Amino acid sequence: PVLGFVLEEAPIRRPLGGTMVWRQQLERLLEVGRLRNVTLQVMPTHRETHPGLDGRIELLKFEDGTAVGRSDGAFSGRPISDPRQLRILELRYGTIRAQALPPGESLAFIEQLLGET
Repeated sequence: PVLGFVLEEAPIRRPLGGTMVWRQQLERLLEVGRLRNVTLQVMPTHRETHPGLDGRIELLKFEDGTAVGRSDGAFSGRPISDPRQLRILELRYGTIRAQALPPGESLAFIEQLLGET
């Protein structure tokens, strides 16, 4: 599968579990973010607003052309499969990706955090 993730900067910076646990989490993010089938992006905290502030957006697209989606902030958080509603989630996710750091810069950012630990 092809996977795409956009993570908020703030939780990535927070050393929950102590420095060693935090380092392991950052190392794991780098490992996963370097996989060919994964796109990992970081949403900088200096972006005042973006469509993901209402909660996560999940989209699954299947080979047969069908899809299902879910968002904490839309459609009462219920799974949806209606093409018009899915298009709304796709547009929101596209906006989020456009506002986030590009994948290469995101990995460089995580590497920088790792170097600061």
